[in-house]
Parts: sequence; structure tokens; C-alpha cells
Amino acid sequence: MKTYLAAAALALLAQPALALDVKESTRIAAPIDQVWAQIGDFCGIAAWHPAVEGCTLRQRDGAQERDIALKGGGSIVERRQAVSAAKHWLRYSIVSGPLPVENYVSTLRLTAVDAKTTRIVWSSRFKAKGAPDAEAKTVIAGIYTAGFDGLRKTLSGK
Repeated sequence: MKTYLAAAALALLAQPALALDVKESTRIAAPIDQVWAQIGDFCGIAAWHPAVEGCTLRQRDGAQERDIALKGGGSIVERRQAVSAAKHWLRYSIVSGPLPVENYVSTLRLTAVDAKTTRIVWSSRFKAKGAPDAEAKTVIAGIYTAGFDGLRKTLSGK
């Protein structure tokens, strides 16, 4: 019986960590094309995300990457995976950076609520790295909500 329990415990420890999901959404009082002009520009994040100091685009291995300089120091390199301007969505992954995640893939998706209001859903799937799952999820959710606040501020001109 002890052998069986030990084998079962080892099998559980050998299982790969499950992917974590974060999904945040909001409505912004601006037409979808105006919001997409901010989000669809892959390096436009520097104009609206409060944690971003600057952004530089480059091509690497046939894909577009952005090097995001963070306020306070550090940087994140992200790679655009896919985009549809017609359907207003963008998918990207993190190549490197200080966030407590690995295998991170994220999607920003816009839908028109009406002519003057846009719904944004920012979602991701990743594994926690160097932090508990709950902490990694909280960090990512905070990045999304800060981004929503920054978009509101940028689009309202205030």
C-alpha cells in the first residue's frame, strides 16, 4: 500500500502545471474604430498604457515584435501572433520580461456595443513562473485594468 501511495504521489508531482486563464473586460465610451486605432497599432501601447515608457518595433524571424520599455526600468518583448483589423482583434505572446509568467499568449478583442461604445475583452493563458498562481493572475489582471483606465484617459483627452 505504501508503494502505491508513493507512486501516486510521484505521478501527481510529475504532472505538468495547468495553464492559468485571466479575462478582464470593460466598456469604453468611444467608437470601435477609434479604440482599434489605439490597440491595433502594435506599438501604440506606449500612448495609452500607464506602465509603458516607450515602444520600439522590429521584425524577427518573419514576425513583428515590440520592445516595451517600462516606467521605472525593465522591458518586455512581445511578439504579434495574429491580427484581424476587420474583426478588431490582436493576439500576441511574451518572448521575455520580468512578469511572473511563461508560455503567455494574450488576445485583445473589441466589439461595438453601439455607435459610441466599445467593449474590450483582454484575455490570456499562461503558466505562473516564480510566483504562486494567484499572484501571477493578480499581476496580469492589474496590467489589463490599468490599460483600460489608460485607454479611457487617452480617448477622452483628459
